[in-house]
Formats: sequence, structure tokens, C-alpha cells
Amino acid sequence: MLKDQDRIFTNLYGMHDRTLKGAQARGHWDGTAKLIQQGRDAIIDTMKASGLRGRGGAGFPTGLKWSFMPKESDGRPAYLVINADESEPGTCKDREIMRHDPHTLIEGALIASFAMNAHTCYIYLRGEYIREREALQAAIDEAYDAGLLGKNAAGSGWDFDVFLHHGAGAYICGEETALIESLEGKKGMPRMKPPFPAGAGLYGCPTTVNNVESIAVVPTILRRGAEWFAGFGRPNNAGTKLFAISGHVNNPCVVEEAMSISFEELIEKHCGGIRGGWDNLLAVIPGGSSVPCARGEDMRDAIMDFDYLRNDLGSGLGTAAVIVMDKQTDIIKAIWRLSKFYKHESCGQCTPCREGTGWMMRVMDRLVQGKADVEEIDMLWDVTKQVEGHTICALGDAAAWPIQGLIRNFRGEIEDRIKANKTGRMGALAAE
Repeated sequence: MLKDQDRIFTNLYGMHDRTLKGAQARGHWDGTAKLIQQGRDAIIDTMKASGLRGRGGAGFPTGLKWSFMPKESDGRPAYLVINADESEPGTCKDREIMRHDPHTLIEGALIASFAMNAHTCYIYLRGEYIREREALQAAIDEAYDAGLLGKNAAGSGWDFDVFLHHGAGAYICGEETALIESLEGKKGMPRMKPPFPAGAGLYGCPTTVNNVESIAVVPTILRRGAEWFAGFGRPNNAGTKLFAISGHVNNPCVVEEAMSISFEELIEKHCGGIRGGWDNLLAVIPGGSSVPCARGEDMRDAIMDFDYLRNDLGSGLGTAAVIVMDKQTDIIKAIWRLSKFYKHESCGQCTPCREGTGWMMRVMDRLVQGKADVEEIDMLWDVTKQVEGHTICALGDAAAWPIQGLIRNFRGEIEDRIKANKTGRMGALAAE
């Protein structure tokens, strides 16, 4: 279990002062200029050695991503864009950072931007996050007033500006290239890659897009050293991680824990156990709505990190938004609700996603009611495979995976419902 002195986010619950004064009292903005004076290469090397993988869902090594930025400017400015468009159902970790510990993010933005030769950072904030915007803007204003941002930021000799951009509530703008399009004032539609943002991103300039948590942990890693951060979790799954646990646990919460903690320990220690006990656990979505669900009995011993959940469970850590469902849940209806969400949020640019998400939702609609044939389960599986991997961005995959998880793990429940409907025993299942 993570000790309190090893927690990076010391004000996750807003119990302390979130102002600059409070942040400095907890050790933030301490010797920032010295960290920057280590130089670009040293900062990037430390990030690589720490083993930090992106906290936005994909888990790409952060230091490696930074190293893709051009070493020498060709005359174009470089940009850091922070993805604060936290719209994945079940995910609510970044909002806690922005509400209660915003200076971790702002200091991280300064250091990361310097490492990538960027004088400007844009924070793209989810449309629904009104209070978070106020807290973050207040923190940015404080940092400017204290000389920590602007000309010669924090006395480092680096000029640096941060701008907050409020989205309008589109899930697709959480995809990095759609986010860039939206920032430019265009419709938020994903771009084809290549070119990747590091070559041509915002306004055609070198850009790196990072998640809020990925940037907010940077100053602490540099202060405490790469070995300290790499000491948590299993190899290739290093560091501390924010877990957002919701659903049928006795105490839903957002908590910072060491990577590779077991699911059972996470739930028992921080959430007071499963509602109705472990025998009542039906299913868990371990990483936000776009990863496949896993059966409850398979989750108890699960290790909460990227590699175990993907390789051993056929799911994923994603953003570590853990959605717990007990046996009172209509699992088919729960997955139908997710397919409805992805149908609504598809931008419509790619035909497989535009047509497939609606088609999958309509089949799911009938499966919820049992008004389908057993053969349609395999047909639905085939359609998810035609959507998955055939779109510009990962929204097609995100729409396909929850349904694949349902069919893989709960096929019996779907078949039972179809049979019950055929024999007129539907009332017993209370599916409506």
C-alpha cells in the first residue's frame, strides 16, 4: 500500500489550501528554476528512466513521446497541449487535480514545455467542467502574479505562457488530433496520421498532447528522482496512479495508489468492499467505458496495471476508472447504454464508425429485450470486428470493445434472455 509521504497529489480531496501559498507549503514550486537548469536532455532522460507511461488511457511512454519533438527549431514555434477533456464515462480523476491541486499541473506544464522547447501551453478543458475551469484559471492568475509564468518564468530564464481553452462538451475532442482541430476553431474531427502532432500539430507546428495526470506528476518525479518513481509497480508499469472507483462498492472514491496493486486490495482498503460482499460481484470495467468488461470472479486477483489487464484479462487499464457492477445489474442493459453513448458521440467521419455504432446500438437494444435470434450474437461480434481497427481514431475500437467484452464473458446471459423471451418467461428477468 502506498505510504502518505509517497503521494504526489497531497490535496486530492480539497482538505487543504489549494492556493499558491498552500501548494508551496506542500512542496510545489520548490526550486523549479533548478529543475529547468538541468537542461532538456536531462529532463527527458529522467522521464524515460522513471518509466512513466501516459495516464490518458493508451499508456505510451511519456519520455519517449517528448523525445519525438524536434531538437532544433526550424522557425516554427512548438506547443504543449494538455488534454483535460476528461469525457470517458466513469473517469473523474483529472478533475480532482484541477479542482484541488491545480499548481501540480501548472508547474508540470512549465517544465514539460521547456523540455520540448515550447514557450506556449494550451490546456483544453472539458465543456462541462465549469468549477474546474474557475479553480484552474485562479491558479494560473496567481502563478502569473507571482512571476512563475510569463517572462522569465519562475526565474528560469524561460518565457512561458499558459492558456485555458474551454471545450463545448464533445467526447471526440478528447482524441488528440480532434482536440487540436477544435483548438484551431474547426469542427472536432480526428486527423489522419502521419503526420503525427510532433511533426505537424497545432497550427501545423510541432506539438505534444499529454494527459493532465501525466504532466502533473512531472515536477515530483524530477525532485525525487526516476528511481523513486520506478520503484512502484511491476517493470514497465511504474509509478503511482490515480484510480477512480465507482459503482457498487460501499465507498466510491478517487485514490492515489501504487501501480500493480491487486484489485482486491484496492477495493477492500479504499472502498470498504463490494456492496453485498465478494460473492455478489458480477462484472468490472477496469479502465473507463471503452475497455472490455471482465467477469467478477476473474477480477478478484487481478493486478491493476497496463500489462496484466491487457494480456491476462483481455481488458485494459485505460484511465483506471474502475466501474464495479454487482449481481443486481442488468449487464446487457449496461453495455447497451455504453453503445448508445458511442453512437451519440461518433463524429461521423469514418463510415464503419458512423454506420456501425448505430447498427450495434440497435442490435443491443433488441438483445436487452430478448427480441433477437441467437445467431445475431455472432453477427454482432462480426460487426464489432469490422468497426475495430478500421477507423481514423480509436472511437471505433472504443465502441466495439465493450460489446466484445459482453459477448466474450456473458454470452450465456444473452442467450438465456433470448430463450426467456421466446418462451414468454421474460417477466422473471425484469429486463424492461
